[in-house]
Amino acid sequence: MRRLLAFVALAILVVAAAMLADYPGTVDITWQGWEIDTSVGVLIAAVAVLAVVLWLALLLLGGLMQLPGRFRRNRRDRRRRSGELALTRGMVALTAGDAAAAQRYATRAEALLGDTPLTLMLAAQAAELGGDEDAARRRYTALLDEKEAAFFGLRGLIGQALRDGEGEQALRLAARARGLRPNASWAFEMLFALQIRAGHWEAARETLADAGRRHLLPAARAEHQRGIILYKLSRAAEHEGERRRAVALAASAQALARDLPAPAARHARLLLADDRRRAARRVVEQAWQLAPHPELAAVWGELGGGAPALELMTWFEKLAAHNPASAESAIAVAEVALAAQLWGEARRHLGQAIAAQPDGPSRRVCLLMARLEESEHPLAGGARDWFDRALAAPDATYVCARCGAESAAWNALCGHCRGFDTLVWRVPAPVAAGGALSVPALEAAPLPLIPGFAIPSLAAAGQSDR
Repeated sequence: MRRLLAFVALAILVVAAAMLADYPGTVDITWQGWEIDTSVGVLIAAVAVLAVVLWLALLLLGGLMQLPGRFRRNRRDRRRRSGELALTRGMVALTAGDAAAAQRYATRAEALLGDTPLTLMLAAQAAELGGDEDAARRRYTALLDEKEAAFFGLRGLIGQALRDGEGEQALRLAARARGLRPNASWAFEMLFALQIRAGHWEAARETLADAGRRHLLPAARAEHQRGIILYKLSRAAEHEGERRRAVALAASAQALARDLPAPAARHARLLLADDRRRAARRVVEQAWQLAPHPELAAVWGELGGGAPALELMTWFEKLAAHNPASAESAIAVAEVALAAQLWGEARRHLGQAIAAQPDGPSRRVCLLMARLEESEHPLAGGARDWFDRALAAPDATYVCARCGAESAAWNALCGHCRGFDTLVWRVPAPVAAGGALSVPALEAAPLPLIPGFAIPSLAAAGQSDR
């Protein structure tokens, strides 16, 4: 296109030159006592030279007028490049854990770029890494006014609140963060964990339901955790005297958390208290098929209603028939046989329990065998051998899948690391001599957005399981 225009302009000039050559003439100009007599070609050339001179003068004047603006723009560009370099070096210092360098570059970035979201983020984390919590809090609070960076500010303030033991403040901030980013997994997990630790079970139930609708966690996990929340709500309803609601919640909890004996045991005891013995019996039988446990055996004994030992033997054999391959079934019947002084039956069922435990007899089985030997053959000395084996034998208990801490009774929260839905009924793994169980950071703890930034822990909240 440009070549075409140039060609057209050149053609026009050629035509004009040809016309001037074909029709030469003179021009006479008289003005204010001045008289100019020249040819047309010279006049046109003079006008062209004058136009070029004026054009050059205008260009020079425009360039002079633009010099201050260009200087300011160049200065801003240099400051921006220097500020971006300071930001980059500050993030590298954070990654390396160099608090002094991170703070130095953060200060330089703020001076060059001002209080932008990125400079505030860097300055906040640099201050936190250096232990200056007040400076970090000011930067995090300033970020709340930035629409795109408010979530980051809330995340930092939540971490500070947890470290300061301000659980309720952290809970309020987490609810605000969840409102800003409802589809963020971290926001859900943080809010949910804080609600659980604060004992706000109804609010946690709503949060979990919303997260399930948004597919923020696997359906099976959501169902299991909902069952545990309903179990806690059942306890609260019973405490408030709402027995019908407590029973309904316990039934739902058992249906959702079928692998846990505690919800089933609670459901059965509530039914038993209402004298609904047949319904309670069905609850225990169903639970025994999936999760045989001493607590369920205790409830089954309560359903036996103080019957003589021989009748209880038949009663427990009915329970064992619902899961005959389980060691717990054999142990439950063996205990009743010992109480009825049926030594042969006790020995037979304890033998079945030992056969069902491939890693060797548990401590409970060893103690029952010692009791059997002491009762049946008090002078043979066999009880001592079983007592010695019991000292070294492992036994199933509730073990936290996160920190490895052991608990005699099941609860929604681990008593050591406060992990939710982490207690599992199993034989604990052996601990090496001189070793200690470590407590890793909670999975719901906020993760660093800039590598190298310290991760706050929910354990600092110090909330109890209510």
